[in-house]
Amino acid sequence: MTSQAPPNIVILYADDLGWGDLGCFGADDLDTPALDGLAASGVRLPEWYSNSPVCSPSRASLLTGRYPAHAGVEAILGGSRRTPGLPPQPTLGDELRDRGYATGIFGKWHLGAQASYGPLHRGFDRHFGFRAGCVDYYSHIYYWGNHAPLHDLWEDEQEVWQNGEYLTAVIADRAADHIEQHADRPFFCYVPFNAPHYPLHAPAEYINAFAHLPLDRQLMAAMIKAMDDGIAHILHTLERLGLRENTLVFFSSDNGPSVEERNWLNGEEVSYTGGSAGGLRGHKGSLFEGGIRVPGIVSWPARLPAGTELVGPGAMMDVLPTVLEAVDGHAPTRTDLDGRSVLTRLRPGGRDAEADRWLFWEYEGQLATRHGRWKLVLDARESMSAPVVAGEGLFDLAADPGEQHDLAGVQPGHVTVMRQRLLDWAGTCARWREETGVSSRRRP
Repeated sequence: MTSQAPPNIVILYADDLGWGDLGCFGADDLDTPALDGLAASGVRLPEWYSNSPVCSPSRASLLTGRYPAHAGVEAILGGSRRTPGLPPQPTLGDELRDRGYATGIFGKWHLGAQASYGPLHRGFDRHFGFRAGCVDYYSHIYYWGNHAPLHDLWEDEQEVWQNGEYLTAVIADRAADHIEQHADRPFFCYVPFNAPHYPLHAPAEYINAFAHLPLDRQLMAAMIKAMDDGIAHILHTLERLGLRENTLVFFSSDNGPSVEERNWLNGEEVSYTGGSAGGLRGHKGSLFEGGIRVPGIVSWPARLPAGTELVGPGAMMDVLPTVLEAVDGHAPTRTDLDGRSVLTRLRPGGRDAEADRWLFWEYEGQLATRHGRWKLVLDARESMSAPVVAGEGLFDLAADPGEQHDLAGVQPGHVTVMRQRLLDWAGTCARWREETGVSSRRRP
């Protein structure tokens, strides 16, 4: 395959991985050589955002190129097989399959536990993994919610049992198999790992390797290292088959680190704080930076420089248009996309041509917007169930990425303009829900 051929696409997606949980993003207490090497081979994205501080909406934006409200998924979807999921609409899987790609997903879906909302009905030829939000890493049973424990592991639409096998390693093996089986044609390999989402499970050799760390961080480091080894296996498969040069690999996380009391460790639910937001404020469920700014990496050796950084922000909804521009040679013309291709900005000589871009977020009563260096939050919380700590706050992210200094009182002009833009955007989302009949409320 030459560099002139359309690239293969591999998307690696972590679950609840914080901005400070990789060596290439500043972590000095754990070991992530595969992801550090991926960053060295490509472009690091230090100001990359999820479109939501929780799982399901961020995944919907990644696959549709749209804000969560427009994609029809704004809350965490439950694990019941009666729960609706991602409404029918073109996904990245659909777009690439229409272009002749072999499409496969290996890992966590979390966009509808019903088969009719599953990956095979949203653009994917193959699926191995689970449909709900989390499972035990060894039994692959979903324990949470108002129902009995439910086994949740699928090969396409056939339930399968691999009891005792560590799921992170199994996911990586299945993804590598997909690459091997389709080495002679373009492929899309979407690998949404469930690591390091709770429950905190890892093989003994990984846990023992970090015995010097506090328990919470030890378990988190072990899970991240196991995921990094799985990613190494996927990348080595590409190298061995001579495909690495013309494969676009994107890595990120669905949201920031969790402090939920949902760990199920040693038989009781306890909170944990093992994830790191790298000095950013907030956690999963928060519209402060720690809940939505996530580590991002893009590597495409045939076309992108090595060892560089993207200037300025980007968001998960930008992945679909960026990938389609890489495949087609031009940006998509669809008018229903909220995301924008960042491919030009990733290339040599590319600059932040979108300094005037506005980004918006809405989650469970919280609102936020970023414009240039400025960010405004309304009714912001620190985590999933925490109280409101900032009714209205303005932050200069260039000088204060940790959002410690509220400048609303000294920059009233910025507040007025940004508040109006943010409320106008939220109003368009509300009208969209009314017109489409899609509710933003958490589904059971």
